Amino acid sequence: MIRLLGIDPGLRFTGWGLIDVDGNRLKHIADGVIATDSSDLVPVRLKILHDALTALLELHRPVEAAVEETYVNRNGAATLKLGYARGVALLTPALAGVPVTEYAAKTVKLAVVGTGGAEKAQMIMMVRRLLPGAALKRADAADALAVAICHAHHRSSHLAWSVANAAVGY
Repeated sequence: MIRLLGIDPGLRFTGWGLIDVDGNRLKHIADGVIATDSSDLVPVRLKILHDALTALLELHRPVEAAVEETYVNRNGAATLKLGYARGVALLTPALAGVPVTEYAAKTVKLAVVGTGGAEKAQMIMMVRRLLPGAALKRADAADALAVAICHAHHRSSHLAWSVANAAVGY
């Protein structure tokens, strides 16, 4: 059995979800959202995010983590702040020795719903169906669980790629 952590990064709300994977069986462990106060300075918010993710890693001991890639929008400042949160979401597990994989939103939707253009409601419905007992108090937690599900489906191909490239010196 392998424990996976999925992260949907955001500076205001970062969703997280933990699942156990045994072959093709998925089991919901926990999910939630790390919230920061928008009136706090960005460095304070990033520290809150880092500290909360560190606590989750220590408590639940995932073997691997997966983070959703950031899409770029028209508001450059918002995209940059989202990038800061994403950096913390990538760095925190890596510092704990947990391998991290990234997935595009379309890849996550395709893995969970079967189409890369799935709507938010479809994603939430499929996450609930695949992981009975998931709290999903916010869409951010559902997104994080979807990232974990996506990683569960794709992890063997990522591991094979990593081993093959390590053998040839990449």
